[in-house]
Amino acid sequence: MGIDQIAIALLGAAAAWLSQARSPASRRWACVFGLLGQPFWFYASWHANQWGIFAVSVIYLCAWLRGVWVYWIAQRDEPQHHGLGTIQLTPGRSS
Repeated sequence: MGIDQIAIALLGAAAAWLSQARSPASRRWACVFGLLGQPFWFYASWHANQWGIFAVSVIYLCAWLRGVWVYWIAQRDEPQHHGLGTIQLTPGRSS
């Protein structure tokens, strides 16, 4: 087993694990680990002439870059509203 396969397995699993974390502070690291794994995906797919996997790797690269944009570059300081989809009444107003 080559270093590329080990890196793909470890970094991919870390990215998937972190993407499902309850904490936003942990979730933001998923894209970092995903991006770290991309060069290994590109190398492995190029070396094996797996052009479909190479194309999918480009799509994953775009997705991980979006995560970097959302979690690291264009962060918002406003709180997240978790009441999406619920009816919220304004105090003092009757329905």
